Amino acid sequence: MAKRESRPWIVSDGLCLLVEPLLPGSGPKLVAGRPRVPDRQALCGILFVLHTGIQWEYLPQELGFGSGMTCWRRLAAWNAAGVWDRLHVVLLGKLRAAGQLDWSRAVIDSSHVRAARRGPKSGPSPVDRARPGSKHHILVDGQGIPLAVSLTGGNRNDVTQLMPLLAKIPPEPGLVGRPRRWPGILLGDRGYDHDKYRRLVRAQGIKPVIARRGVLHGSGLGAHRWVVERTIAWFHGFRRLRIRWERRDDIHEAFLGLATCLVTHRHVQRLCQDLLLIVSE
Repeated sequence: MAKRESRPWIVSDGLCLLVEPLLPGSGPKLVAGRPRVPDRQALCGILFVLHTGIQWEYLPQELGFGSGMTCWRRLAAWNAAGVWDRLHVVLLGKLRAAGQLDWSRAVIDSSHVRAARRGPKSGPSPVDRARPGSKHHILVDGQGIPLAVSLTGGNRNDVTQLMPLLAKIPPEPGLVGRPRRWPGILLGDRGYDHDKYRRLVRAQGIKPVIARRGVLHGSGLGAHRWVVERTIAWFHGFRRLRIRWERRDDIHEAFLGLATCLVTHRHVQRLCQDLLLIVSE
């Protein structure tokens, strides 16, 4: 019997229950015509584009997800409404409630992606012959769960996003008492080597553990930093994030925010389900 093909763009019931309460209302239909594509189907179309990297206009109509333009408009509207940021907070809250967030340390890193066209938050890449490019900046907890992400031009220095990423970590509810926001230690490579930023990190009550330029390799940071590299690889598993096709930065940020939620949701499914199994036993 042939193995059933995996379809990661099909929205599960569990994810749908989390997303639907966060979606803005559709409002009254001003012009009579075709019925509105259901939100769940439109989300499937968005996920199809994110996973496959296909252009919007080539979204197969036989899938029943609506047109590419419909899905594009829905993605832009949901991103403007802050749906992905709020969903990420909900998912992190579930992990914290289950005691599955590792606040002992956080790890920061970035990855470069080529931009097919120039636009906001793109710039001449120093690693790609000054061609247009962008950077995905990612901060994860001690086991690689995304805490914050950002998008900048490919020519921006990594260290400039250190404090903005820390500021983007949402205070995590889920337990009795004051929500925790800051990790105990922050690990980074030589791209974050700057004494000014070390002082700023310490001022937040976080111990910076950052490799210094000019020092031979073998610092031992790789034993802990590999989790962020693995998370970056997960992000690049979404083909739409390997190249920035969008001129509009908000659309690419919407894909980046949605990917962050999907990666975090995988951790919720794995870690929280494991906890339920242990309790049931």
